[in-house]
Amino acid sequence: MKNDSKFIKVRCTKCKNEQVIFGKCSTVVNCLVCGQEMARPSGGKSDVKCSILEVLD
Repeated sequence: MKNDSKFIKVRCTKCKNEQVIFGKCSTVVNCLVCGQEMARPSGGKSDVKCSILEVLD
């Protein structure tokens, strides 16, 4: 069985901090620097609220 779970590198739209988040988050993910909401769960893939820079394997 193939697992399509990926990590994604994102950039905060408010403070430009870059961090890696899980592509299928189960809780709201906030920026570690300024606290801005970056992603929220949506029943499958995350609803990303910021810039996606890269999809990591």
